[in-house]
Amino acid sequence: MKVGVISDTHIPKKTKELPKFVLDTFQGIDSIIHAGDIMTIDVIYQLNEIAPVTAVAGNNDSVHLHEILGSKKILDIGNFRIGITHGHGQSGKTIDRVIKCFQEDEVNCIIFGHSHMPLSQLYKDILLFNPGSPTDKRRNKNYSFGILEIHESIHPHIVYF
Repeated sequence: MKVGVISDTHIPKKTKELPKFVLDTFQGIDSIIHAGDIMTIDVIYQLNEIAPVTAVAGNNDSVHLHEILGSKKILDIGNFRIGITHGHGQSGKTIDRVIKCFQEDEVNCIIFGHSHMPLSQLYKDILLFNPGSPTDKRRNKNYSFGILEIHESIHPHIVYF
C-alpha cells in the first residue's frame, strides 16, 4: 500500500493551490494523510479526488476545521498503527510534543507537521515522520511531502522538489 503524506499546506495564505507536482505524484496512491495547517477544507476535497484522506487540524486551522477533523487520530493500515497529529503546543520541541501525544497509545509510526522540517527517524521502535511542507519551505532548500510504502514494514520516503 502507498500512502501520500502531506502537511502545512497553508492554502490560500502561502499559495492559491496545491502544487501540480504533488498532485501528479499522488496519482495512483491508495490513501493520503494530511497532518494539519490545511486552512481550507477545499484542500481535503481536492486530495479526496485522488484517494481517501485522513486529516487532523493544526494551529492555523479554524475552529470549524478542528470540530470536523480533530487534532489526533490513530489509523490502522495493514499490521501497523499510525498516529497523526499536527505537533503544535505551548512548550518544548515539536518532536517531544508528538511523542508525548501518543505515549499512552501503541503506535508504530507518528506522522506530524508544524515545524515544516522534513524528518524520518526512529524513536525507540516508532517511526517519526514529518513530510515538511509543499508550499512553505521556510529555512529548507526545497519544498517537500512524503510517501509511505507499507507492506511487511513501513518504508518512508521524503520527496523534495
